[in-house]
Amino acid sequence: MGFGVRDSIVDVAGVLVGHHQRLDEQWATGTSVVLVPRGAVAAVDVRGGGPGTRETDVLEPTHLVSQAHGVVLTGGSAYGLAAADGAMRWLAERGHGLQVGAQAHEVVPVVPAAVLFDLPMSDWGNRPDAEFGRLACEAATAHETREGNVGAGTGAVAGAVKGGIGTASAVFRSAALGVDVTVGALFAVNSLGSVIDPETGLPWEPEPGLRAPADAEIAAARGRHDPAAGRPGRHGTASRPLNTTIGTVAVDLALTKAHCRRIAVAAHDGLARAIRPAHTMLDGDTAFVLATGDREPGAQWVPVLDEVCAVAARVVRRAVVRAVLAAEPVGEVTSYTRLYPSARE
Repeated sequence: MGFGVRDSIVDVAGVLVGHHQRLDEQWATGTSVVLVPRGAVAAVDVRGGGPGTRETDVLEPTHLVSQAHGVVLTGGSAYGLAAADGAMRWLAERGHGLQVGAQAHEVVPVVPAAVLFDLPMSDWGNRPDAEFGRLACEAATAHETREGNVGAGTGAVAGAVKGGIGTASAVFRSAALGVDVTVGALFAVNSLGSVIDPETGLPWEPEPGLRAPADAEIAAARGRHDPAAGRPGRHGTASRPLNTTIGTVAVDLALTKAHCRRIAVAAHDGLARAIRPAHTMLDGDTAFVLATGDREPGAQWVPVLDEVCAVAARVVRRAVVRAVLAAEPVGEVTSYTRLYPSARE
């Protein structure tokens, strides 16, 4: 198994990514979109106790519509679900969606969405709306690889440090199919649990290129990781530790909704490896899956699905860790690289 060309979800054919954010003295929030304008078979698995979602019921394997045309990941808590309106409008204006009438423009885009809680990072009332969703779509390309304080990760906090957007991909040779398969992930990491082991100062599952931080840095930071210290906020500790890690996995195979649902389950394995604890009552952890390809596993679907699930968990884990490593401080919320500068020297 090797990394994709860009080591990003856009390595999966047919996937576009776009971000829009505002980051200034009054704002720290944004919206990310994963677009598949031609449509892709989709599914979702929600594991957190406090999710904020839209159009997830339609992705149930027993329900009628099988394809989505994009996924919206956004800040703003429940208010941020409005960003999906802008994404729907953008897709519809270009004729992308479920055909429901005789005319080419008579379509209904299927755009599921999930939100994370970042309200304390902005002045009250400053949160993504439909315009954020539209502008994220306008910015979407097959080359977007930015991480950290972009899109839905702009106001994210992961445990005691700044969270953000992370993306990763892997290409593996399927033993069952005899062909290369690409799996990618993009996640906005805004977790109650920590991505960092306070005893070592390293991610729970370290990335290549990191080294153990200096003992003095570990000792100085240890108190920050105490859950009793509360969730850090831009101007101090926020009053409520509401969180959520949300994201999308994509694979360049032709799969059913039931297959995609199994991959979404495996994606949460990656979250649990990278974030401890994950799936708490104060998180709304949600994983979407998009299958964009035209190669069907056929009779080999069982071993193929097991292969994809195993790789998906690894790719999600890497995307989560990369989000934290790429993030930069915002206000009083410090970043991993500021807390443990010697880890990357």
